[in-house]
Amino acid sequence: MEIRLLKSGYKNNEQFYKDFLEDKIKYNDEYFSDEIIELKSAPDFPIYMGVGYEKNREELFLKAFDVISKNYINLDRDIYLNETFWHSLMCCEKSKYIIEKYPNVTESINNFNNIVLKKFDWENYIYKCILGAQYVEDNIKEDSEKNKFYKLIVENLDLYNYMIKYEIFRNDKFIMNILEIIDELDLSKVMKAKIIGRDDLGKDERVGRRIIYEFNKSYPVIMAPMLEKEELKEIFLRFLSYYYDTNKLYIKQ
Repeated sequence: MEIRLLKSGYKNNEQFYKDFLEDKIKYNDEYFSDEIIELKSAPDFPIYMGVGYEKNREELFLKAFDVISKNYINLDRDIYLNETFWHSLMCCEKSKYIIEKYPNVTESINNFNNIVLKKFDWENYIYKCILGAQYVEDNIKEDSEKNKFYKLIVENLDLYNYMIKYEIFRNDKFIMNILEIIDELDLSKVMKAKIIGRDDLGKDERVGRRIIYEFNKSYPVIMAPMLEKEELKEIFLRFLSYYYDTNKLYIKQ
């Protein structure tokens, strides 16, 4: 399968949006550069798990992780982390699938931009899944363990988002160690809990976010991404104690 890469000018383009709805983009040479990516296959997978899809979020994420890990992260890293590649694939080959699965893209160009042409960073669901699949597949061998870590990402999505938001923490060793610590201490619910009685922190502060904030604030004095798990765990617990009573912790045997 050949994926022709879009050239600049397709974003916030009303005609491009109209052509997407009518599945005409791939027939208009004016939209494309001379670059072509060859794919053996490009199976469908969930590309959006945001507003309106909360009930099925875990199922959608796990499906995306499965398809991406088996079909996309074997591509060159320069391809699977390329925003234009994903926008080209979605707009040229997946328009019917997207309209069927996410019919609200037909309601406005804003919905289209938010679901299909979202900036390829930590807020983009494909980006979240690509990094997650890369981290898990590179570090875990057993399928059952892989599934456990994929579920941990979904259970701790707010924390995961904050980790991949910062380049210094966009590190497989750090993220996998943090997820393992959370699993050992059964902290998924604690990580997403609101911090009570700390008006000085601002609105809607969560325990997990503040821990990442503390790691970020302490860098480079504490080189957290480079630490072994047990060293990281000690510091993690110290930062956790700033916002949560660690005497309540339950450690899995």
